[in-house]
Amino acid sequence: MPKVLCITGMVIAVLILIVFLVDLVAPSSFAPFKKVSILMDICFLLSAGALGFLSWTTYREQ
Repeated sequence: MPKVLCITGMVIAVLILIVFLVDLVAPSSFAPFKKVSILMDICFLLSAGALGFLSWTTYREQ
């Protein structure tokens, strides 16, 4: 069961990373959140990276 939770954390991290990276890079007509806050995009990208890293290291320890 813990391995499934680690994999789920990695999948969620990748999904969050994709959504906010598209919002940061894409033109505002295609951006999911219309580039409301660039600081929010950067914070969520860092958070997604941290979640992915923590999930990956926990998965490797098991």
